[in-house]
Amino acid sequence: MDEADALTVFAALSQETRLRIVRLLVTAGPDGLPAGAIGAAMDGASSSRMAFHLGHLERAGLIRSRREGRSILYSAVYPTLSNLIAFLMRDCCDGHPEVCAPAVAALSCTCNASNEDAHAGRRL
Repeated sequence: MDEADALTVFAALSQETRLRIVRLLVTAGPDGLPAGAIGAAMDGASSSRMAFHLGHLERAGLIRSRREGRSILYSAVYPTLSNLIAFLMRDCCDGHPEVCAPAVAALSCTCNASNEDAHAGRRL
């Protein structure tokens, strides 16, 4: 990811509803969610409002859509999120690993089978 790509992603995430959508889809996992469920989770946002936000996130490469029958499902694009983190952390240590240790620890994924119930109940 270069600086221009990072700015596009940050611009997409700089709006509350779009940030909430990405967090919801990250939590939903690779199967994603139907557009209606996303709208319901966003306090019943109108379909036109959701289409606007979902389109913005899709153009930024943060989410993708796919059709299954009559539904459109949206899911997070995890590589884009990983690339954004890598972009931010690329020059972090500069020979001082202790500077990055808290950030690296925060990135540790605790999503495993023993934590599945706790993960499912997490609020955004």
